[in-house]
Amino acid sequence: MPFNNLNILVLIRETCDPRPPASVTSRGAGISDRGLRRVPNPADLVALEEALQLRDSLGATVTVLTIGPERLDDTLRLALSMGADRAIRFWDHGLEGGDAVTDARILARIIGTLSPTLVFTGNRLSDRGDDPAPALAAAVSGSPCISAAVSLTLRQNGVEALRKSDRGARQTVAAPVPCTVLFDEGRAPRYPSIKEVVKSLLAPIEEWELPDLGLPFWEVGATGAYLNVAEFGTPRPDPVRVVTPDANLPAFERIISLLSGGIKAREGKVRNLSAADTAAELWRILGEEVIAPEGRSAA
Repeated sequence: MPFNNLNILVLIRETCDPRPPASVTSRGAGISDRGLRRVPNPADLVALEEALQLRDSLGATVTVLTIGPERLDDTLRLALSMGADRAIRFWDHGLEGGDAVTDARILARIIGTLSPTLVFTGNRLSDRGDDPAPALAAAVSGSPCISAAVSLTLRQNGVEALRKSDRGARQTVAAPVPCTVLFDEGRAPRYPSIKEVVKSLLAPIEEWELPDLGLPFWEVGATGAYLNVAEFGTPRPDPVRVVTPDANLPAFERIISLLSGGIKAREGKVRNLSAADTAAELWRILGEEVIAPEGRSAA
């Protein structure tokens, strides 16, 4: 056995199930929570299965971590029923309004507190794509990070992982421990038995807050965010839908029309005027748009 006291921390995040229809709130300010079903991120469950395989073969200790409100206790109990040894849920209202940088700062402090040998999680979120927080947390902790891993092998001096590369290629990389591994593929997650599910209902779940990590509130949440969160999105104004691209258009423009979802671009006008006539025409347009002051000319 290459490692003694192997400790694995698995970060599990929740995603929105794409099957239920999502509704937009009034004025397009966001997505309504009504009707949305939240599920554990599939790639994170793959990472959990890889950790459990190491536990079964080497006797490792597997700790599962979620960052979020109380509803994530169900996700932790699922992980416990699958075979995890310890469950931690971190949440504090001071985290609201934070960005990926503040999330990484929290995760890095948790990693520093638990001091795991390996940190496992998924490479992508099924509803939002890439999540930079785990890789940023590894950078803050000063440990290596392996992304898009499909398998992992423990070596005497670290780990060796097979990862996805460009254009379907595979690449073998090695890294010392402690390190973070982001799984893209792997073994299918196991199904827990009914006995383990019932047992997980009474299992303790540790609840951590900011004071437990010794982090001041002004370093996290909205006050510690580097990126401002947009309050609303502006839709495109009155797009014109076309069923079939105009056959008279060049092939390239027809392809662009198809790729854009059939939204016809606004018609442009080319004017070949002298400098003086161009200035006068621009001033006339500005006047129509109530931008240019009245009673003044381009001269």
